[in-house]
Amino acid sequence: MSGPTFGRKLAINRLRERRSLDGAAIDRFLARHDVPIVEGSRCTFVHRGEADEVQLIHRTVGLPEQLPMARIGGTDLWYVVVELPEGSRFEYQLEVAIDGRRDRFNDPLNQRLAHSPMGSTSVCYARGYHIPEWTQPHPEARPGELLDLVVPSRALRRDTDVALYLPARFRRSARYPLLVVHDGGDFLHYASMRTVLDNLIHRLDVAETIVAFVNPADRLVEYANSAAHARYLTTELVPSLEADFPLLGTRAGRCLMGSSFGAVAALSAAYRYPAFCASLILQSGSFVFTDIGNDHGGGPVFEPVVRFVNRYRATARRVADRIFSSCGVYEPLIIPNRSMVHTFESAGMAVRYVEARDGHSWENWRDRLQEGLSWIYPGPQKYFYE
Repeated sequence: MSGPTFGRKLAINRLRERRSLDGAAIDRFLARHDVPIVEGSRCTFVHRGEADEVQLIHRTVGLPEQLPMARIGGTDLWYVVVELPEGSRFEYQLEVAIDGRRDRFNDPLNQRLAHSPMGSTSVCYARGYHIPEWTQPHPEARPGELLDLVVPSRALRRDTDVALYLPARFRRSARYPLLVVHDGGDFLHYASMRTVLDNLIHRLDVAETIVAFVNPADRLVEYANSAAHARYLTTELVPSLEADFPLLGTRAGRCLMGSSFGAVAALSAAYRYPAFCASLILQSGSFVFTDIGNDHGGGPVFEPVVRFVNRYRATARRVADRIFSSCGVYEPLIIPNRSMVHTFESAGMAVRYVEARDGHSWENWRDRLQEGLSWIYPGPQKYFYE
């Protein structure tokens, strides 16, 4: 909601000032307000229930990870006010302590949830944030087709499962660009990417594109600057797809995409095979590095990533023509991602860098898809019939 600013008392403060505050009054208060209560830049989180202590738990960089809630005297209502800049998405949970026991759970007063492979969290939409309408099914957007493929890989020593997206007006007589998406199942499930592609292609924001959604066996190994994974993409997967489907089959018609560790996998594959693709989409890349000493804070799984990023920063080279890069300002990776922009540009690549008031989340990456895809493969660019 919009309207109230610092010149007007918050709803929770007006409630606290009431002379008589019983359970019925709290019932009426909660019935009148969506939770969290968004008033200008201030968001009031509340919890109702008997407890010894209640805390708001989150992973937003810049705020204490645990924000204690205050109890309104004589009631079972707890609250905390958080100032969130306009346009913010804020994921959180509540932790309640009773008789020495602590339970953490989603906010029962808030029906908005964000989902990921790790589970779900409650989410607050601060003033000015709106779910992009192109992430929702549109009745006029014709759905593309998803094919389930199995591509054998000698490099990875396993069969790989690939979901291949064909645009709604797919024709064998055309030639299409290719987008390869790391963590493809998660992008489909948690970032609504099939719906997004249908809508953006329908709107002519994005060219008709074939998209390969790939999935790792052990992502912390295969995506951490793995020579085997890069070989799989460039010498097995893409050649197989180009043999079976009407793809452009040129460097200009290939793009690698990934988020977090998947962004590392995309960049490292392009680094190993710089003649392979012209474009990269890198979202919240886990580009952890060290400038002095060896303490990068990422733990053992980040060691190969740190070695790769340190080497690339020291001797940056052109691995693509264009890079779309994005990151949330509320995630720990914001500093590394900002620093990589200069590194990429110094190597002669065109970079479009976007920040959002969001965290390390699938909905953050979903919300940036229009900007990234429309820059890499803009519509209504046509891939002509032969």
